[in-house]
Amino acid sequence: MVSYEEMNLSPEILKAVARMGFTGPTEIQAKAIPVMMEGREMIAKAPTGTGKTCAFGIPILEKIDPSHPWLQAIILCPTRELCIQIAEDMRNLSFFRSDIRITALYGGQPIDKQIKALKRGTHIAVATPGRMLDHLQRKTLQFSKVSIAVLDEADEMLDMGFYKDVCHILDQLPKERQMVMFSATISREVMDIGWLYQRDTVEITVEPERESQPKITQYAIESVGRQRLADLTYLLQERQYRRVMIFCNTKYSTTSLAGLLRDRGFHAECLNGDMRQSERNTIMTNFREGKIPVLVATDVAARGIDVDDVDAVVNYEIPPENEYYIHRIGRTGRAQKEGVSYVFFSQDEIRKLRSILKYTRSKVVELEFNESDELVEAKKPKLV
Repeated sequence: MVSYEEMNLSPEILKAVARMGFTGPTEIQAKAIPVMMEGREMIAKAPTGTGKTCAFGIPILEKIDPSHPWLQAIILCPTRELCIQIAEDMRNLSFFRSDIRITALYGGQPIDKQIKALKRGTHIAVATPGRMLDHLQRKTLQFSKVSIAVLDEADEMLDMGFYKDVCHILDQLPKERQMVMFSATISREVMDIGWLYQRDTVEITVEPERESQPKITQYAIESVGRQRLADLTYLLQERQYRRVMIFCNTKYSTTSLAGLLRDRGFHAECLNGDMRQSERNTIMTNFREGKIPVLVATDVAARGIDVDDVDAVVNYEIPPENEYYIHRIGRTGRAQKEGVSYVFFSQDEIRKLRSILKYTRSKVVELEFNESDELVEAKKPKLV
């Protein structure tokens, strides 16, 4: 594998990646960075968690001319949380290039604050489609000098219904510019965008390596009513995880469960769509830094969250969609660490859970409480 030094990167970028603890490029970085540095258009298919932000962030930063105050690159992503995360990563990559200005544009934050930042001048805008369109309509963003456009998590962004918004944004870009897409899957919509807006496209594929597959031990516990809260309390007390994500299906459930856990002495917070963006940002920062060990969230609120060292995931309620189960448990077992997940189920939910496990090809170990109130492997599993 080629090294960062062999990529002819600037000393400032080399110092920044070393400061971030990166010893060498991932496969997607080794393949994508040279293509982007050449100015080629590209569709890159790579799994989540393979270092995609650096794969497009490094070439963008190398191409920015800070002597010009205007907008030179845009990065579109599907969610507020991912927008914030990418902007933070870009600032870390440009740590030794303090003359490069990066602005995050997303809903849930007062637009006046963003307008002030844009008036001061920004070189790179990281944005969700809706908020970027808002700024374009207000003429607080000018695309005339944009030379690079990146669509990150393109499949998810288009799946979420942003196809027309993305097209409208891309239509405003200069004809002479570089457009690249990063996507976990190449859907029909992603192909359509590529056909409409790219020329002489280079296609890059990075398949998940077997050894890099998440190592997640999955458990299932039959539990109903008030007993479920008691079982969760036991689990958290007994296992003493440093950082746990608990998933519920509704906003009300997240608020209620977080409150009940606090009543039982746990430092727990909830994350849902009813919260102000400033609250969500504070909670996510504290969760990443380990100040909040227990986070109770809905699936939608957790989209775009990128935290590498979640010790365990608990499905307090069975997810409404099969895919949600994969997304939930995928929060643990990252960065080649081992993870663990739990799912609570009732007798009435056995059929649904079996369907999820079959769809996701998941193998679970059923647990039960013995006569000594210890959690042990079930003698008569019900999910087989």
